This record gives sequence, structure tokens and C-alpha cells, in this order.
Amino acid sequence: MTDEANPQPEMPEDAANDSGGVDIEALQAEVARARDEKLRALADAENTRRRAERQAAEARTYAIDRFATDLLPIADTLGRALQAAPNDTTDEAFANLIHGLELTERQLIDAFARHGLKRVGEKGEAFDPKIHQAVAQAPGDQPAGAIQEVMQVGYVLGDRTVRAAMVLVSAGPAGGAPTAHVDIKV
Repeated sequence: MTDEANPQPEMPEDAANDSGGVDIEALQAEVARARDEKLRALADAENTRRRAERQAAEARTYAIDRFATDLLPIADTLGRALQAAPNDTTDEAFANLIHGLELTERQLIDAFARHGLKRVGEKGEAFDPKIHQAVAQAPGDQPAGAIQEVMQVGYVLGDRTVRAAMVLVSAGPAGGAPTAHVDIKV
């Protein structure tokens, strides 16, 4: 049998180069679309991984938040007991009791610090409304805008305020013009 006996229909030159009727441009567009979907899926997976890492780090940092909040009144009570204790140390048993309370308070504060809970609200610090709660403002020996007196210490955990320090803010030296104005919201 020869080619003359089995005549083949003539195909246009475009169809012969078209790989059997498959549209190359459509395939290239489909490959590009699949590549784009793959890149988007990879980016989404990476974003999910980063978000999970960030949430895990926050959970580790702030895990003791509620527990610390429950312990703060105990630390306050220990501090107030030590402040109220008389300085008369003639009785050795009483002096040992006071020393034991001081050690207990120090250990509690050290345990707080080891877990990222830090005390804030020291006399002389600049007033910061994020970590301090101004109870009053009065003239005093501190410069204007500085903490003159601490009524209750505050605590921060990481970058979060667990409890704001209650403070008296200085308005500057008495009798003189204030050097700065502090806007206090009570």
C-alpha cells in the first residue's frame, strides 16, 4: 500500500505545528496559573507558620498573667506588713521574724523577675500613663512630671501592664513655676 492508495487529508500548516491540536498558549497560561497558586499556597503556609510561632511566643511570655495577678495582693500584704513593723529589734525572736518576712518578700519578687514580671513605679521615675496611674499631682522636691510618691507599686509582664503603679506626680518645686505640665487623667 502506498501513500497514493491511502490518501491523507491535508492539514493546514498551523495545525501541523500545533502538536496535535493542543493549544500551547492555553497550556502555558495554565502552567503560569498553577505556579502562581503554588507560590500563594507556599506564602500562606509561611504566614501561618510565623503567626503560630508568634502566638506560641506570646503564650510563653504571658502564660503567668492571671497567676501573677492573683499573687500581687500577697506581695502587697508582705510589703505593708514590713512597713508597719516596728523598728525595735531588741527582741531577737521578733527581729528574726522580720528578717524572715524580708527574705520571703525578696524571694517572691525574685521569682516574679525570673518569670518576666517586673516592678514599676519608683520614686523619681518620669510619669508614664501606660504603666502609672496618677492619683494626685502636688508640688514637691522632684522635677515636674516625675513620680514624687508611690502609693502602690505596679507590675509589667513583657510589654503588658499587669497592674499600673498608683503614684503621686510632682508638679515641680513648691512656690516656683512648674517647668513642665503633665496631663493626668484620673
